[in-house]
Amino acid sequence: MDSDKVKQLIEEAIAENPALFLIDWKISPENKISILVDGDEGVPIEEIVRISRYVENNLDREDDDFSLEVSSPGVGSNLTMPRQYSKNVGRTLEATLNDKVIEGEIVEADEEGVILFWEAREPKPVGKGKITVEKEEKIKYADIKKAIIKVTF
Repeated sequence: MDSDKVKQLIEEAIAENPALFLIDWKISPENKISILVDGDEGVPIEEIVRISRYVENNLDREDDDFSLEVSSPGVGSNLTMPRQYSKNVGRTLEATLNDKVIEGEIVEADEEGVILFWEAREPKPVGKGKITVEKEEKIKYADIKKAIIKVTF
């Protein structure tokens, strides 16, 4: 299987819709092509079908037999690209770092990191009891080991 040709076909198919972006792709030793694509507004099933057909129709099964799977990240999938964080501004993120886990609302995301906002209960500076304080922290993508959007019902 010509991986350069497959990559080119994937890029051409995704380029037809600027709201879409490639998360990952791979070819297994058994010639299973797996493509993971996301979009700024999600990925409609029509786009999954379009990408799948484009790639499949431009490869020759006579040369190499293959299977093809095109999908989008599901609920609970790890965020891996800055564009995924940007599309989720306003939603709750659970970010696992080296030494702690932070759960907060994505306030802003750029190419280097994400800003999270959350409220925490902390001991009062004077006296007994606790108070609610607002916290905000800029986290670099390089420091995030795992990042999942929390879905609330």
